[in-house]
Parts: sequence; C-alpha cells; structure tokens
Amino acid sequence: MKKSVVLLMLFVISNLIAQERPKLVVGIVVDQMKMEYLYRFSDDFSSNGFKRLMNNGYTFQNMHYNYVPTYTAPGHASIYTGTTPATHGIVGNEWFSRTLGKQMYCTDDASVKTVGDGTADEGEMSPKNLQSTTITDEVRMATNFQGKVIGMSLKDRGAILPAGHFANWAFWYSKTGSFISSTFYGEKLPEWVSEFNNEKNYLKYINKGWNLYKPASTYNESLPDDNPYEGKLYGSLAPVFPYDLKAMYEKNDAGILRSTPFGNDLLADFAKKAIEKEELGKDNITDFLTVSFSSTDYVGHLLGPRSMELQDTYLRLDQTIADFLAYLDKTVGKNNYLLFLTADHAGAENVIYLKHRKYNVDNYPSKDFRKSLQDFSVKTFGVDLLLNYSNFNIFFNKQIIKDKGLDLAKVKQEFKDFLISLPQVKKVYTEEEILANSGNDYYLNFVAKGYDATQDGDIVLIGKPGVIEYLPTGTSHGTAYTYDTHVPAIFYGWHIKKGESYDKKAITEIAPTIAQKIKVTFPNGTEAKVMQEVLDEK
Repeated sequence: MKKSVVLLMLFVISNLIAQERPKLVVGIVVDQMKMEYLYRFSDDFSSNGFKRLMNNGYTFQNMHYNYVPTYTAPGHASIYTGTTPATHGIVGNEWFSRTLGKQMYCTDDASVKTVGDGTADEGEMSPKNLQSTTITDEVRMATNFQGKVIGMSLKDRGAILPAGHFANWAFWYSKTGSFISSTFYGEKLPEWVSEFNNEKNYLKYINKGWNLYKPASTYNESLPDDNPYEGKLYGSLAPVFPYDLKAMYEKNDAGILRSTPFGNDLLADFAKKAIEKEELGKDNITDFLTVSFSSTDYVGHLLGPRSMELQDTYLRLDQTIADFLAYLDKTVGKNNYLLFLTADHAGAENVIYLKHRKYNVDNYPSKDFRKSLQDFSVKTFGVDLLLNYSNFNIFFNKQIIKDKGLDLAKVKQEFKDFLISLPQVKKVYTEEEILANSGNDYYLNFVAKGYDATQDGDIVLIGKPGVIEYLPTGTSHGTAYTYDTHVPAIFYGWHIKKGESYDKKAITEIAPTIAQKIKVTFPNGTEAKVMQEVLDEK
C-alpha cells in the first residue's frame, strides 16, 4: 500500500514538473498585417477568432519592427531569432551579396533537392543562410531533440526561417497545388503529407470561386469594389467580385490560390493534419508548430489595404483562426498550448490614393530610380559606377573606381549629395556612418540594425514618409515608418493572463520572452530583452 502511494506521488510530481512547459507552442505570423486591421474590421469579426485572442489573451497594442528593410524574410527571421538582420544575416527576401558579388535568395541552397511534387527550383531551399539560432531550435535542444518542430507556409521563407536549423520538417506550397519540402529535412515526404497532396484539396477552393463572404453592406470600411488603386487578379477584366478562380487556374496553375483568402484556408487544413498525424502536443515534451499565413500579403500587394478584397480576406481569416483555435482546444486541450500571433511587417497606403487626397507623395518605380543613378554617375564621373541597386542599398563597382583612379570617399559623397537632393529621399547613410552609429540618430538605428557589412551596400537610403518604390496600384512595404513597422502581437493560452499594453515594444522581444516563459535557452543572437507582461501570470 505504501509503495503504491509513493509511486502515485512520484507520478504526480513528474507530471507537475513536465507541465512547467506547454505541450505545444504555436507561432502564427500573418503576412503584411497592420495592427490597424484589428481596429478597422473589428465590428465585422466573429467573437471566436481575433476577438477571442484579444479578449482572453495579452495584446501588445504598440509592437514595432526596429530595423529596415521591413520585408517577409527578415521579419520571420527576426521574430524567431529575437534579433535583427545585422546579426541573423537575412537582410532581405533576396539581395545582392557584396561578398559573393551576385544576387541571392534568402533560403537558396543548391546542395539540396526538392522533395515532393514541385519543380526543382521550388525545393532547393534550406535555412543555411540564417546565421542565428531560433526559439524553435532552442526548444529542440532543450528537449534533447525529442520535441517536434514543424514549420509551414505558402511561402518557402515563411516556413523555413521560423522552423530553424533543427526542424523535423518545413513545408511550403508549390504551384502544382502540393506542399513540398527539401532533402535538408528528409529524402521522402511523410506519408500523411503525400496523402494530403493526393487529395488535391486546393481544387475545392478553386472550383467554388471567390465571392464576398458577407453582404456587400458589411464592407463599408473599404473603398468601392471597382476603384483605380487596385491591380487585377490573374487577367481579370476589373478588380471586382466575383472572381472565377477555375478559369484563372486553367490559364495558369495552382499558384493562383496564394492570391485568394483560400490559400490561408488550405494552410489551416494542412496544419490541422500535421497536428493529428505528427501527434503534436500529445505528450509532455513540448512541440512547436509555426504557421505563416501568406495570402494576406499577396492580396495586399495586388489590391491594396483599402480594397474590399483585402477586407474579405481578413474576415475569412478571422473565421479560419476561430476554427483552428477550436481544433487546438479539442485535440491539445485549452490549457495545454501557448499561442502567439504577430506579423512579419505591415504595409503602406496606396500612394496614389493619398496623392489624390492632396498629400504630396508619389510612387517611384525602382527601375526608374536606378536609371537616374546611372545617368548621374555617367554625367559626374564619365562612367557608370553602379554595380547594383536593391533593398534601398547602393553598391559601387570598386574595380572600375580603382581602374579610373577615383577616390571612393569622394564618389560616396557625390552620390550622397545627389541623392539627398531628390524629392523622394529623406536620409542617406554611407557604410562608414552606419558602422559608426552612436545610437543618437533614430533612422540610422533602423539602418544599422538591418545592415550586414559582409552583404549590404556602400550607401543605404531612406525615402520620405508616404512615398513608395512600387507600382501605382496595390501596395508594398519595407520602410522604417510606422505604417510598415506597427504590427499585432498577441499571446494566448498556457499561463497567459488577460490584458493589454500600450508601451512600445520591439519585435525582437518575442523570441526571448517565449524562451523565458517555457524555460529554454535564449536564441544565441538575441539581446534578451523580454516582455514582463507575458511572464507575469497574475
């Protein structure tokens, strides 16, 4: 009898110790989500999606990115490493590498091959360019590699970078309609992934087309359906509902689903299948699932932040999240999972929309801007010294400068003087100024935190507020201004108290906060500044 009691006590104690961590951590990133969408669309959300997270979790109303460029790959990397591109090395989605002397993509890896039904270039991807560890890596190591980590997204970079270096799997969407991976993770897709792909689940969304989710009167927070600030979806005659997705699919491929809200739905279907088949959250060893919803970004870029299409995408995503939370409650248990939701960047207003309302701003296509730099160089130095212009970085051809006997410092100063005279440019910084950053210049701090001296350019510029390097329709992002930096950050579930904060926070505080919350090692590049509000349980 005494022995049985002792065994029971040991069992209870061991379970209490194990429960110091949640069974499952779920990281949700909504691509290009402005915090403002949670305010603007609030009246039209259900009570079980975004509102459930905000009403029952802890919401940071003033979360910001603290570097440039504010793009998808650096955003995902910064969320999960708890540091900025200057440390983790992902300085853009793609960039011209000073060291390599060529363009490179954030997750390119020619040493691996596609796994699954995708083209060769879609699967030659891995996290090898990510220089820091992630919170997901630290969970793997803290559990002696027994806890599972799985990352997924429609975008390769949205799946691979959050999942880190030690993930069991990362999966991303192919234009074939299948979720694929690379040999970095394994030689063959898990059987359940192949079964999911063979079901061709994307077709049920394509076949039903895209019409408004709610009555048209609901969309009074958006511009009229047909307006001059929107692009056209896959050859549609006008940017108006309904959209015949089947016809678009027949003329293109399954990749069209990305630019509809149903890309998010398909990913949520896949996430639920992963939880079921990989048995995530089934034992007391913490697992980590990263889910990045990308359709919001595709719709935002093409149709802009004031389109009915974007509002419809968020109203549908609200329901998708409500359904996903209900699934987690049922399969993992309400008190057994820790979830956070944030975004990899926000997004600007359409610049022509602002211009038509008498704001003195404009759009500046990158190719036109590059041409102006080349013309200036030829006029001033007799030769084109521009090696590359991308991601607000200017690279000079050092060999030509040397051969011509030009002084590099003078070249930089001449270009700087020219750039600052342009109507769209606000700030210009040379490499020397960036590396000598004292912390006193607000915008230089953004540049310095995003600058890797082995990869970035000789000069980095910041445009004026409101201007954009993009098309006249839709929108983009990438700047240090609040319309690109201000994103949601909500923590929900396991040991999270209800509340909100209006103090300004940095996106790099998320990963170390989770590390402290679940008692694992900090990601190795983080400054380890945490959000005490998440750590306090009362």
